[in-house]
Amino acid sequence: MKLFPSGHATHPQWRMAAGLVLAQLRAQMALPDYASAPTLGLLYITDHYANDAQDILDHLSAELPEVTDWSGTVGVGVSANNAEYFDEPGMTLMLCALPSDQYRVFSGVAPLGNSEMSGFEAHTALVHADPATPDLAELIGEMAGRTDTGYLFGGLSSGRGGALQFAIGGNGNIRGHGAAGGVFSGGLSGVVFGEGVRLVSRVTQGCQPLRSGAVREREITEADGNLLLKLDGEPALDVLLADLQVSLERPQEAIDAVRNTLVGLADAGSDGIRRTGDLGADVLVRHIIGLDPTRRGIAIADTAEAGMRLTFCRRNAQAARADLMRICAEIREELEPEEQTLATARAVAAGEAEAAPHPARRIAGAVYVSCSGRGGPHFGAPGAELQIVRHALGDVPLVGFFAAGEIARHHLYGYTGVLTVFTADD
Repeated sequence: MKLFPSGHATHPQWRMAAGLVLAQLRAQMALPDYASAPTLGLLYITDHYANDAQDILDHLSAELPEVTDWSGTVGVGVSANNAEYFDEPGMTLMLCALPSDQYRVFSGVAPLGNSEMSGFEAHTALVHADPATPDLAELIGEMAGRTDTGYLFGGLSSGRGGALQFAIGGNGNIRGHGAAGGVFSGGLSGVVFGEGVRLVSRVTQGCQPLRSGAVREREITEADGNLLLKLDGEPALDVLLADLQVSLERPQEAIDAVRNTLVGLADAGSDGIRRTGDLGADVLVRHIIGLDPTRRGIAIADTAEAGMRLTFCRRNAQAARADLMRICAEIREELEPEEQTLATARAVAAGEAEAAPHPARRIAGAVYVSCSGRGGPHFGAPGAELQIVRHALGDVPLVGFFAAGEIARHHLYGYTGVLTVFTADD
């Protein structure tokens, strides 16, 4: 599998940005290491361009007639290899060269169950979702159940002017779209992949358990919907205040401490807190949305059941950097051959200045979806998050966006990053 052409740009005028992106793509498609006839475009734009989304898609489709399938969405920021465009005009596009019988584009009006999907066995899926969609967590779980592996990756649109998604399948519009031009809002859309498309994906957490309390992980022993009533058999509110070392007798201090605190939920027996003290991949971080002094309860932005485990946590840039480096290392180690020649080992271990894509890593392209709360300066400097990825994986083609929630497996996450790479055969 050859490298996927990719391009990215920022400009106040979308036509100028599109021209810069197209110039990068055409230059790469002329090189021997890059795919010359890709058919699937993954397009992400910032919400500065949202009003021109249809014109952008029409323009790129006309300039790239060989690309018959399109998918993507809008975000407050978009990402590329070693760069991010956050809260500014920007677009990023990657052209994937995949066997035509190994993927299908879907959307709310052309779902997996339609005639276009007849006979296609979904193995994994890239999913974009409108955060205003009712029962979204349940829909994601149902979508995961329609794939062989149960593995989804993607995120929720985060445009401030409303969510939109790109979805065009086949040579023209997907059957059922009617006169629509491939720009939609509401529901889910994306690309399902067959077993022949090899992917490696990891979730990185952006929060860290509180270190003030002696107990970092607690069992939910009584809950009523989204109201936690007891933790380890004690009133949940009392446990929270004790862990935060605050009192309702000093209300402002308590309110400030609670506002800075999140909860990490995990099912019993799942990957909760690791021995290193970090959150595991199964932990779902949720906001505390209220306190109930009468019932001594804590209201959270999700439902919970007795038997689940809970960890009070806070956003932590240092922990987020370390965990991102960890998942990049895991992906790199999984893709590198077990036995290397000395020359290969040196090439793979090359410094950032020599970080060209190396065949030993077998990465054709990557998609990175990060929480909008992690974008911008949260990692220390603009683009620092993407620099970590580039340093670990090399100068591989990459696109993505900053989401209002991240999708991995059958879960809807918050404050995480989901890094997925397309890999070539051994």
